[in-house]
Amino acid sequence: MSGLRRHSRNPVLTRADIPKITPFLDDVSSVFNPGAVRWNGWEEVGRRPTTGAGSSSVDRLLLRVQTRGRETVLMVAESRDGESFTVLPELVAIEGVDSLQPEPIHVYDPRVTVVDGRVVVVLSVDTRDGCFLLTTTWESDFRLRVVGWSPERASRNGVLFPERIAERYCRLERPNEKSLGSGVRTGDEIWFATSDDLVGWTLERPVLAGRWHYWDELIGSGPPPIKTHDGWLHVYHGVATHLGSGIYQAGVVLLDLEDPSRVLARGRNNILEPRELYEMVGQVPNVVFPSGAIVETTDEDGFALPDSPVRIYYGAADTCVGLAETTIRELLEASRLQ
Repeated sequence: MSGLRRHSRNPVLTRADIPKITPFLDDVSSVFNPGAVRWNGWEEVGRRPTTGAGSSSVDRLLLRVQTRGRETVLMVAESRDGESFTVLPELVAIEGVDSLQPEPIHVYDPRVTVVDGRVVVVLSVDTRDGCFLLTTTWESDFRLRVVGWSPERASRNGVLFPERIAERYCRLERPNEKSLGSGVRTGDEIWFATSDDLVGWTLERPVLAGRWHYWDELIGSGPPPIKTHDGWLHVYHGVATHLGSGIYQAGVVLLDLEDPSRVLARGRNNILEPRELYEMVGQVPNVVFPSGAIVETTDEDGFALPDSPVRIYYGAADTCVGLAETTIRELLEASRLQ
């Protein structure tokens, strides 16, 4: 059992779904790597669903859209059923991004987490000096606001935990400390980082490393960790490079609730790999890149229930958005597969 099943409607979003709201968005190249959040309206941000989606709830995806000029913009898609999405006809602005130094070139790959009643979005930012992490809060339908900028170290794949641990905000991130032959910098370790205020972040300790010669040689975090009574479930991506070209896959790891830098279990196999044409052919071939998750049912303390459905949204071949479905129980089983 892989732990994930592709939805029959895949891909659930393609470039054809992006509305032409300005001339430079005419016939875009791609839409991929979305963040995801269960949305109950601004007055209800942070309310935990205990019996699935309510009548006022929608699933929101924060999309990475790429124009034919290879510019990156953010847009919002909404769905009542988590399967059929409508892309809203407006760009998402990031208040304060123009004052950042070094100057941003591309802002992309949003990871969305609700913590302390706020919707927090961590993004990767390409600059001439490297890739850095940007922390923002989602302030209104089409506006993010900069709250934290981390140009002190090159890093990607930042994901925030949905609650404070030992009174500190916590996130996972992937320092870019490995140089590929092409000159591109990447990473093969996920680290645990903490902050008092979402502004300044301290790298604490490594969590897990790539496993060379296997499916996850290079690694990075996927959707934000999911709280269960067994530990923090975390879906991540791994890249197999030893086959001559990078093959992006998804896997799962279980982390300790009180000390998330401690790995309790890590699946031996991937839980999703490129097999369908839309995953194997595109801007970057052979990619499944998990980036957003919706957990349908939690208890009053925020623990995901074992039988709760989980929807994982992923970028396919850096071209479109796929949906894979599973349950908490299946993910736990996959994390313990040895």
